[in-house]
Amino acid sequence: MRRLSTAVRGLATALAALLAATAAPATAQAKSEPKAPKDFVALSGVDPTIIQEMRYFTPHNFVGERIDGYRQPLCILTRPAAQALRTAQRKLLRQGYSLKVYDCYRPQRAVDHFVRWAKDLDDQAMKAEFYPNVDKSRLFADGYIAEKSGHSRGSTVDLTLVKLPTRPTRPYHPGGPLTPCFAPEDERFPDTSVDMGTGYDCFDTLSHTLDPRVQGEQRANRLLLKGTLEDLGFVNLAEEWWHYTFKPETHPDTYFDFPVSRGSLTGHR
Repeated sequence: MRRLSTAVRGLATALAALLAATAAPATAQAKSEPKAPKDFVALSGVDPTIIQEMRYFTPHNFVGERIDGYRQPLCILTRPAAQALRTAQRKLLRQGYSLKVYDCYRPQRAVDHFVRWAKDLDDQAMKAEFYPNVDKSRLFADGYIAEKSGHSRGSTVDLTLVKLPTRPTRPYHPGGPLTPCFAPEDERFPDTSVDMGTGYDCFDTLSHTLDPRVQGEQRANRLLLKGTLEDLGFVNLAEEWWHYTFKPETHPDTYFDFPVSRGSLTGHR
């Protein structure tokens, strides 16, 4: 009986040691998950009226699946950038428009996901919508994909304008038919935004903010967005009508990798 009791105690000790060994990495990983600096905020806490359609939390993007690091459909920005958007929103609301954001802070792990996808030349699932005229092997050379993104610094936002009142639109269903992002507005995937000439994340020169082929109402919509934001300190990326960076950047040289989630902002005021 004594031998059996000793053997049982030995087995229990070994089992406890095994459980501790397997639990330790998980605990260490949970503790090491990066958090946002204190000057990062949720945009909804600064201005809840700005519409959020966080595309990389969904499969409706050029990769075709949720992007690494997007754990919640949440816009996170540095506080000065978020406050500037609030000022822009107040001006636009008086004119019958609202801002709608597609992407804000983007963790480095998401950028890494883009890079892995771009190197996989066999994955062409979303080509028909997002890059119909661009050979995927050219995405790096043509500047559509890069190993670093200003979004990871926290003061860059992708956004558009919505005419109020907003209208409902059908949801995206993976595997459905795809239409080129530069097709006429009534043919491409429906979006609540005003007509900007292309859809969001359209890999095409027609997405250049001042492309001379984009005229009339489409050009006027781009200029309204551009003029409103530039008056408040935002700088547009000339190749993307939707891409703006608030200057001066709070973190001009740092590329963060905390997840897009409210947990990353825990303890912030």
